[in-house]
Amino acid sequence: MPLAMNREVFITCAVTGSGGTQDRSPHVPRSPEEIADSAIAAAKAGAAIVHCHVRDPETGAPSRDVGLFREVTQRIRDADTDVVLNLTAGMGGDITFGGVEAPLPVDAAGTDMIGATERVAHVAECLPEICTLDCGTMNFAEADYVMTNTPGMLQAMGRMMTDLGVKPEIEAFDTGHLWYAKQLVADGILEPDALVQLCMGVPWGAPDDLNTFMAMVNNIPDDWTFSAFGLGRNQMPYVAASVLAGGNVRVGLEDNLMLDKGVLAQNWQLVERAVGIVENLGARVIGPEQVREKLRLTKRAPA
Repeated sequence: MPLAMNREVFITCAVTGSGGTQDRSPHVPRSPEEIADSAIAAAKAGAAIVHCHVRDPETGAPSRDVGLFREVTQRIRDADTDVVLNLTAGMGGDITFGGVEAPLPVDAAGTDMIGATERVAHVAECLPEICTLDCGTMNFAEADYVMTNTPGMLQAMGRMMTDLGVKPEIEAFDTGHLWYAKQLVADGILEPDALVQLCMGVPWGAPDDLNTFMAMVNNIPDDWTFSAFGLGRNQMPYVAASVLAGGNVRVGLEDNLMLDKGVLAQNWQLVERAVGIVENLGARVIGPEQVREKLRLTKRAPA
């Protein structure tokens, strides 16, 4: 893909995530009401897409409870502010092994492995415009934890998403994930005009240096749409980098808790700052209706 600045940029806000950030900032939303309110505020600030996980309202721990997803999506849909819904489908592929000398049996407390149908049950229930598809297995920062997405699992989940009319957002944490995503398109499991999110700086995936970033960008087919994010203090630099490389941007508390050094952010503030960066580069921030047209999305509600 040649380097050409994107002049029509959409912003995704990743509202809460599933990391252990709930006790590090009071602004990380926990309850469905808090998550929806934060998503709506981000949309008002300029986010065309909101990417939502759910959490246990009492503990803040990550959850895949279909009822919580249903409440979040209904609250967002009932709001006066339009926004494209993007739900995670990344839960349910977690393995924590027992340790280097006794990997089996696995650590039950850190392992959550379920089947493909259950992993997309909330997607079938809520029918968002977009849901994520993590296109590979990866070691994360923890010593014995593995995010597990086998080719068979990805084929099954990808077919279900396509059959539901929900556009997968391919989450690529390394170049091999893009390689396999292209195979899913070649096999007819994903539509040719794929959407991809480049996840930079997540240990131990692709590091967030610009050489690696451009290697990722150059592995994206010309007819795909991409977005990118960096973690922590590199979140805003990646707003600029992605736009300059021809992509769109993602910000939000899933990836970064800080607005400035020592200043905890709210989602709408991160979106507002991203809008300023995009516009100061000479590009224009587009809204949800333009995103639906660009990505061929259909706004629906459950029957």
